Amino acid sequence: MNGAEVLTPLLDGLDILGLAIFALTGALLAAKLRQTFVTMAFFALVTGVGGGTVRDLLIGAPVFWMTDPWVAAICLATALIAWFTPTRWWEGKLLDYADGAGLTAYAVIGSAKALSYGVPPVPAALMGVITGCVGGIIRDVVAGRPSIIMRPELYVTAAAVSAALTAGGMALGIANPLVWGAAFLSGFAVRSAAIRWQIALPSYHESAEN
Repeated sequence: MNGAEVLTPLLDGLDILGLAIFALTGALLAAKLRQTFVTMAFFALVTGVGGGTVRDLLIGAPVFWMTDPWVAAICLATALIAWFTPTRWWEGKLLDYADGAGLTAYAVIGSAKALSYGVPPVPAALMGVITGCVGGIIRDVVAGRPSIIMRPELYVTAAAVSAALTAGGMALGIANPLVWGAAFLSGFAVRSAAIRWQIALPSYHESAEN
């Protein structure tokens, strides 16, 4: 593959979905902390673009939101929506499911873009995980709260499923729209199951010494 973008209408849709959802989670966190609109806009931006920025720097691509004028605009618009709506509208499981959709959409985008820049499948899958998770990590660190990746609940695993299926399917030459759609739905199913039934991976327990 060359360094050209691999964006199609399907990936464009996943990209906008992930960006808007992550920006919303950032803005809502700032709202719950009773911050100003400027802070809400900042949280929306860093949450929306954080993972993609790290990915682009690692794969040697132009940082996506520096060349696309719509990215910052979408983050700002999302912050405005959060500013003018009560936080109670966004509470409950609905936002968790939406965040899961954004997570897995970004995982697909990240892996597909890394492959388009000549990154091998395994590192490309890791780029998908980074794209999906880093924005939320930055959001939580700036807010001074424990990150969701520090909980045993399936989160990074869902991103890894989407990223691995994307990288593996594209490497095998399977039709891209089929790969992307299946990868997104599979990862989202894993995340949704974790939310619905609180599925978690076993945590580490050191064996007691004799």
